[in-house]
Amino acid sequence: MKKLLGILLLSTTMSFANLVDAVALVVNDEPITLYDIDKRMVETNLTKKQAVGSLIDEILYKQLIKEKNITVDSLDINNYMEKIAASNGMDLYTFKSVVRQKYPNYKAYEDQIKKRIEREKLIGKLVRGNLKIATEDDLKIYYENNKNQFSMAKEIEVVQYVSKNKEALISTMKNPIATSSEITQSKITLKQKDLNSQMRYLLNDTKINQFTPIFTANNQYVSLLVTKKSGVDAIAFDDVKNKIFAVVMQQREQNFLKEYFEKLKLTANIKVVR
Repeated sequence: MKKLLGILLLSTTMSFANLVDAVALVVNDEPITLYDIDKRMVETNLTKKQAVGSLIDEILYKQLIKEKNITVDSLDINNYMEKIAASNGMDLYTFKSVVRQKYPNYKAYEDQIKKRIEREKLIGKLVRGNLKIATEDDLKIYYENNKNQFSMAKEIEVVQYVSKNKEALISTMKNPIATSSEITQSKITLKQKDLNSQMRYLLNDTKINQFTPIFTANNQYVSLLVTKKSGVDAIAFDDVKNKIFAVVMQQREQNFLKEYFEKLKLTANIKVVR
């Protein structure tokens, strides 16, 4: 009896495993399993229909990348980051230093950049000659309609936390109410116009009641708790024109890509298995 029960349990387990790994759809000969769908639903909180659509898009995207022979190497990544650094008034070395402070997993940040470049290369091949280039008037209209995106606080009030012990500083950042003899605190009001590009980037990207990433100054570890941002300084159109052009063109590219993939789905060989 025990032996029979064991066989039944084993059979049930194997049947369940086979069901989980069962193929639900095939997209141009590439399978999507029931497990893939369930996993996507859990990870992204999507409905089953949305999860299936997301997986189909992902497969078609990867197939297109391969078909168009698109590759991204370390030189591409460095060049891309150099442009981001320049747009924020920094050299590449300084920008990488800021990124390492802000993102604990630097490799993950580089992977994000790689995907962004890959996508831009794909868009470049697909939209060449098919996309209207934004004019100066287009950029000015976007600027006037979205001025809140192109302003910064005149003054930023912070509490400066300084320590020679990085672990003690990390501990205090997790619980600012706690006191430590290894931490020195001081309230400071910073004027935006007096900040260097690195500090401006850190503070403008940090929300109120949040800490900046830890950085070093005078052989000590420092983090700033932003407590208040006051006054508004509009950034001149000419200073953000290049950024606006990138935003407007990105929106147009996204719309084009969305329409392209909708058409691609119609011609793709998609078979529903179960």
